[in-house]
Amino acid sequence: MKKIITALVVLFLIGGAVYILNNNKAKNAEETAIVAQKSATVSVRTQKATLQKTDTQYKVNGNFLPEHEVIVSAETPGRITQIFVKEGQKVTQGQILARVNIDQINVQLQNATSAYATAKADAARFESAYDTGGVTKQQLDQVQMMLKNAEANLNSAKITASNANVKAPINGIINKKHIEIGTFVGPGVPMFDIVNVQRLKLRVNVDESHVATLTEGDIIKIKASVLPNIDFQGKVTFIAPKADATLNYPVDLLVENNNEKAKLRAGMYGSAYFDASADQDTPLLLIPRNAFVGSVSSNTVFIAKNGKAIETKVVAGRNFGDLVEVLDGLKAGETIITSGQINLSDNSPITIID
Repeated sequence: MKKIITALVVLFLIGGAVYILNNNKAKNAEETAIVAQKSATVSVRTQKATLQKTDTQYKVNGNFLPEHEVIVSAETPGRITQIFVKEGQKVTQGQILARVNIDQINVQLQNATSAYATAKADAARFESAYDTGGVTKQQLDQVQMMLKNAEANLNSAKITASNANVKAPINGIINKKHIEIGTFVGPGVPMFDIVNVQRLKLRVNVDESHVATLTEGDIIKIKASVLPNIDFQGKVTFIAPKADATLNYPVDLLVENNNEKAKLRAGMYGSAYFDASADQDTPLLLIPRNAFVGSVSSNTVFIAKNGKAIETKVVAGRNFGDLVEVLDGLKAGETIITSGQINLSDNSPITIID
């Protein structure tokens, strides 16, 4: 009897264990399905496209560069014997800046002068002899060729001697002096940096929507960061025919630097302000720049709709800092995805997070 009772108890315990295991298995399967369903969605952040009024004046930043800048290098090898200028000094084109030791150069010039004089006398003597039949035409030609070579050597020696005086190729200011008296220089060795800052260039990068309205000769308002209360005028002198890697176009604005009370200096930070559009009081449909897939030039965004990401092509307009104007393909009030696009494709299920 005890054995029967014990067997029944064991069967009861086994049955209970099997029931609990099956129940837990079903519960785990249900939880796994829920987790799998959640993990199949992509977490994103969103924002609504809105109509906004904004300052449509287009501003781009850049640095002031000298209109002319040259590095004066040595053309004749030798040791520097004299320096006639110092850093910060104004110089004019053709002014002598330094002199290279010309003792050896003078010797070469004297030798070339003597050789030329001898060749000239020989040529005159052979010409007279040829007229009387004392020399042949071949001998006369050889002497005349020697005269031409001697003349070429003399001219070369004169040029070398003149290069011993290092001269300024442009008007400007000595920005840097690379040499001292006693320095030995060779051809191509930098000696002076000269910059002309009477006129400066502000190099800025302009996007395609604004560069299309620019022409050479346009006058653009410019401000320098260190002189915020003074307006400068820049003349468009160059518009790049090809965009750079960021799909912007380099543009040069020439600025007259003749304000004695507010001198600009090369390397200063400046901003160019392009005219605002006539309809600047009209609200614009604006979305964040980071809503675009990849970059603004892709003209692709995702709209959040019914729990899915809908890939949408738009037409991007002007840039206003972190905001971009949308001209077509999007309506005010539509929810755009601003984060998580890298994991999305068209109709991907999404989960919106705060």
